[in-house]
Amino acid sequence: MNSEKKPTRADVEAAVKTIIRWTGDDPTRDGLQETPSRVAKALEEYFRGYDQDPEAILQKTFEEIEGYDEIIVLRGIRFESHCEHHMAPIIGRAWVGYIPDGRVVGISKLARVVDAYAKRLQIQEKMTAQIANTIQDVLKPQGVAVVIKAEHHCMTTRGVHKPGTDMVTSRMLGAFRDNPLTRQEFLAIVTEDSKTS
Repeated sequence: MNSEKKPTRADVEAAVKTIIRWTGDDPTRDGLQETPSRVAKALEEYFRGYDQDPEAILQKTFEEIEGYDEIIVLRGIRFESHCEHHMAPIIGRAWVGYIPDGRVVGISKLARVVDAYAKRLQIQEKMTAQIANTIQDVLKPQGVAVVIKAEHHCMTTRGVHKPGTDMVTSRMLGAFRDNPLTRQEFLAIVTEDSKTS
């Protein structure tokens, strides 16, 4: 991030008015007068991930797990993001799994980590790696697996116009990378969930 002063909300609203004029419309007409304010508010929501620390989300863990050391998977975590190339929506689902090594995290925290990275300008490959790497670095489990399946509007509603096309990325660390049977078990869970949804 550069050291320039962050633009104010008024700056953002002025920029939206400029965009409206650039499209050929009049930002002062009745239907558009409140649009710059609404867009600024929407952008705050779309990009709130920049104000979140994914590592901090995972700090509270539980050690009373009776020796549980099998796969834990949170399936089909829906997310909305925006591509950093066109600022077009990326709508998808994430499957996040890990094998604990003495401690677990509340499952809602896994969904929050996905959101913290999704609510930024993104490319799917980077987001997949960020989620897996953060879980590995903070929880230090035996392994982490992340699969993301998403539709990119920069390709489905503009450009090549290929609706119904989605992209799948994965990141396997530790036991999921080293043990083919562990990886296969996780991917079977992902595949089964994809068929039923």
